[in-house]
Amino acid sequence: MELREAIAGYLQRARGVVCSADQVIVVNGFQQALDLTVRVLLNPGDHVVVEEPHYRPARVAFQAVGAEVRGVPVDAEGLSVAKLPRDNTRLIYVTPSHQFLTGAVLPLPRRLDLLAWARRRDAYVLEDDYNGEYRYSGRPVETLQGLDEHERVLYAGTFSKAMFPALRTGYLILPEPLIEPFRMVKTLADAGGPVVVQSALAEFIQGGHFERHIRRARTRNALRRRVMVEAIDAHLGERVELVGANAGLHIMLRLREIPMRKVRELRHRAEEQGVGVYSAAPFYLDPPVGGALLLGYASLTDAEIREGIRRLGLVLDAWRKGA
Repeated sequence: MELREAIAGYLQRARGVVCSADQVIVVNGFQQALDLTVRVLLNPGDHVVVEEPHYRPARVAFQAVGAEVRGVPVDAEGLSVAKLPRDNTRLIYVTPSHQFLTGAVLPLPRRLDLLAWARRRDAYVLEDDYNGEYRYSGRPVETLQGLDEHERVLYAGTFSKAMFPALRTGYLILPEPLIEPFRMVKTLADAGGPVVVQSALAEFIQGGHFERHIRRARTRNALRRRVMVEAIDAHLGERVELVGANAGLHIMLRLREIPMRKVRELRHRAEEQGVGVYSAAPFYLDPPVGGALLLGYASLTDAEIREGIRRLGLVLDAWRKGA
């Protein structure tokens, strides 16, 4: 209870979430929040909407229960709400505060339109507050959960990203009618998380230490992001398009000269130079023709970021000459 109260208080202060401790279920990381949602809400053949691109493990969880998953495109302002399907949809999974992968932030008018769409179709919205704490410019936008007046939104978050992955502790904020079904399924799934870890985390939050940690991490990551953006401008130039520069812990690069089918080869060449990058292809139901990479920076020093981007620039130079 102490941890659930601490989570509810923090989310009210920091994210504008409207909830009581009774609405909080503590889960073993975001993946368990997904699993519980699938078990309670979905049946084989149900329609689920995901953003395109999207967090791949969520799609896999939906498909594992036999749901039909459909992608709706994302633009510079996040999910294209106007393109949502008009047939029966049981669940929509979104990352409105920091779209995964592009980093787009869903503006308030689209959030209201999305909630209205869900209400009309009696659908639920799973709001994944992916890296919601790490926004580096502009005013924060209210969460979907905080705007929801019709109990359509399930709100999920995790401490694994904000603190350290081995913590494996997250939370799911539920509409009132779903509390008991989720509690029953959670009881069947496991006997609860480690009490000592939960008690320590509750004290850490209640003492204000977690929010101080977030402020320090936000400042540190904003500086590292700026270093990466400057290095990209200096070494990659017009060969790439930078996407999602104002939030999160990674940057997406669209490659102007390399198709997606060639990105795996590019990754191997980068690895030979000691640079690790990720292809964006696995995060699409239907990958685009143009290539795209993900570049993380949160665990790197400024010098490592600059050197990594410099080496990636050399790889792109060699690719161009070889082509």
